[in-house]
Amino acid sequence: MNILHVTPSFFPATYWGGPIWSTKAICDGINALPQMSVRVLTTDAASPKRGDLVALAALPYPVHYARRIAGHSISPGLLAQLPKAIDWADVVHLTGTYSFPTLPTMALARLKRKPVVWSPRGALQATAEWGDAPRRGTKGQFERAAQLLRSDRVVLHVTSQAEADLSVTRLKGIETALIPNSVEIPPLLPKVPSDNIRLIYLGRIHPKKGIEQLLDAMAQLPDHVTLDIFGTGAPEDVAQVKSRCTPRIQMHGHADTAAKAKAFANADLFVLPSHSENFGISVAEALAHGVPVLTTTGTPWQALDAKGCGRCIDLHRADLADEIQALMKCDLPAMGAKGRKWMARDFSSEVMTQRFAQLYASLAVKHEASS
Repeated sequence: MNILHVTPSFFPATYWGGPIWSTKAICDGINALPQMSVRVLTTDAASPKRGDLVALAALPYPVHYARRIAGHSISPGLLAQLPKAIDWADVVHLTGTYSFPTLPTMALARLKRKPVVWSPRGALQATAEWGDAPRRGTKGQFERAAQLLRSDRVVLHVTSQAEADLSVTRLKGIETALIPNSVEIPPLLPKVPSDNIRLIYLGRIHPKKGIEQLLDAMAQLPDHVTLDIFGTGAPEDVAQVKSRCTPRIQMHGHADTAAKAKAFANADLFVLPSHSENFGISVAEALAHGVPVLTTTGTPWQALDAKGCGRCIDLHRADLADEIQALMKCDLPAMGAKGRKWMARDFSSEVMTQRFAQLYASLAVKHEASS
């Protein structure tokens, strides 16, 4: 079976955060299965900066990095490759929502009668639940165009029930398939001892992530509580956070795999006070590294409390500083160990890969039956 992934950006464009790793994990897993072939059609954009291009990676399946000429993913070269690539595919897997490849891929897949798995990666959910989401009017027009162009062979891939419920308020009548992201369970580095309580934030620097609330909480916490912030974002958002840094609050920029493992080894508690997450891969990564998590009901991690590896709070009702101080009194290493076991049991790449393989197969069978 031939699976074509169309995405505005792809590994190693890790500036774009969790979706890059998640999409690569799907491709890696599916391509390793017998009788499965994967190809990726994407752009060479490494970040929003026009001249920032990816350094091509050696991967076990073909990836075509078309030249990005403007915006985040505007690429005539991608459009030129798209018809032939869709002809090759049995199933098209489209990642991204309000981006350049989305509507042309929908239209061509419908024209060529190919089934589509569409991963919006939380964008529809964020627009539905985040009142301050930018360009809501333009996004609404984009969604209406997608509704007109998509066929009845399009299935929306979501990573949580909350994402499913909110996404269908933006795209009425679309079928959904719930498959959570996977997380790699890495070897544990020795925990670096410290007399401080070390908080860590890792992710995109963006207002919807609740970083301002975290910085406000730091002003109320004792002097032995520190915060390390890892991630990149729009220059104006990064500058806003930098302006509030102190000797207790440090920014470190982007963290690759090795730097991320070291960062978690130097952390006691991961905090993600996000207003909206379809999955929150950084939560899973923290738990996989044995670090307990404090996050919000804007994420799909309400099970943290029951699993004994963190807390999930309503930011409208709870005080973030108080919640951090309450967790500081707990056995954080023991909580982290429980989280790591949970990730290994329920969020392995093998489980995710098999579920995608089943989804692709079911769509291909339906396509054959209707042809």
